[in-house]
Amino acid sequence: MMAGAGEDLRALFRAGVRAALEAWPALQIAVENGFGGVHSQEKAEWLGGAVEEYFSRNADLELDEVEDFLGELMTNEFDTVVEDGSLPQVSQQLQTMFYHYQRGDGATMKELTSHIIQRKRRVRATALATDKQADDNNADSAEEMEVTATNDGAATGGVCPQAEPSGPDTQTIKEEDIVEDGWTIVRRKK
Repeated sequence: MMAGAGEDLRALFRAGVRAALEAWPALQIAVENGFGGVHSQEKAEWLGGAVEEYFSRNADLELDEVEDFLGELMTNEFDTVVEDGSLPQVSQQLQTMFYHYQRGDGATMKELTSHIIQRKRRVRATALATDKQADDNNADSAEEMEVTATNDGAATGGVCPQAEPSGPDTQTIKEEDIVEDGWTIVRRKK
């Protein structure tokens, strides 16, 4: 392989890694909400380089090794445990990209990257403050996460919808259920 072709393939692999990570909702939520601290964006950019280096140092990785590596990075850098089932999917995308990188198949790498970008869902997490008591000046407020997924700018309701009370048997928290120290009494539905 010529040096120029190798550099081109490396750039394609780098672009594929970045596309897969940027399309990963768990990482994007962690970054947008600062789960990694004030430098969350920088950590996300670093993560792309760390993943690229991990693959280049370990040519024969198994899928579970890639999942473990990504899971550790998310836990250590963003205090986030990924339990939404996306870890195997992202790991598979990265492993497939690396497979084609090793074979020198730049055309397939471009196609895979393009496919990832086209299927990319923008996930926006918004913190909603809900007051426990109307008289408090936000001193005793709880935060709730609402996840809204959009595909090409149009909202979709199927990804991580926020449950809304809609029926007579939905459970609501009453003021008498909130006891001292922020604990809430959970009652069974009748």
